[in-house]
Amino acid sequence: MERFETDSLHHYQLVARAIRFINVNFKEQPSLEDIAKHVHLSPHHFHRLFSDWAGTTPKKFLQYISIGHAKHLLESNRHTRLFETAVNSGLSGTSRLHDLFISIEGMTPAEYRDGGKNLSINYSFSAGPFGIMLVASTEKGICYLGFVEDKNQSLLELREKFPNALYKEKIDEIQHRALSLFEAGSDQLSVIKCHLRGTDFQLNVWQALLKIPSGNLSTYGRVAKEIGNPKSHRAVGTAIGRNPVAYLIPCHRVIQSTGNIGGYMWGNTRKSAIIGWEASKSEYAEP
Repeated sequence: MERFETDSLHHYQLVARAIRFINVNFKEQPSLEDIAKHVHLSPHHFHRLFSDWAGTTPKKFLQYISIGHAKHLLESNRHTRLFETAVNSGLSGTSRLHDLFISIEGMTPAEYRDGGKNLSINYSFSAGPFGIMLVASTEKGICYLGFVEDKNQSLLELREKFPNALYKEKIDEIQHRALSLFEAGSDQLSVIKCHLRGTDFQLNVWQALLKIPSGNLSTYGRVAKEIGNPKSHRAVGTAIGRNPVAYLIPCHRVIQSTGNIGGYMWGNTRKSAIIGWEASKSEYAEP
């Protein structure tokens, strides 16, 4: 495991423990010293490690994951405004739209129906800023990316999605491109293709998620309107919950209209961490 990966994973584990502690004790407004003590570090050491990971101070990061900040983003309708601005100006940088460099191709009816029969799937494990990931690819693109708590269990779940595919543990160029998203600015990325098993409705929802800029948030209702079916917010929530490609298809950017973050397949602590991390690195993040 490379130094970057080792450091990122260690920093994320510390941040996750800190976020869980804060969420439990938020009424007491724990100080930097309290949080550092909980993760068994000195305040100075914790502050430095946290800032290295998040790109901002613990205090600022907590503002980004607060309900107040989330509600402000939703009320200001920045999702729509930034989307229009990006399309008109060719926006680049950390807030560039996912759909400018990530594309989705649905599997054929036969591939969908036959559980991946005749598909060759490469898979590998990698550490990133939000923990260990299992990433899998066909010759056409990424077919799965998930965060891992138990490698054997995660691999079993992948095989259940495509029970008739041929598997090989190998990191390929398609996976390298996807993983580079965690290391480089989006203006340095090649096009990342996703090859996904889903219904037409699910594919439409996942495509709509790509239009939410980094550092911004949307709601289930807004996504439903985006796909032209404003009464389908419950079905949209189900489709988002079945997103097979973590982070690349940013289901973490969809929250409840109240400002609560809602559920997340890979844990609410991780969802909070990703939202705060993106906000801290976005050129549109507000003080």
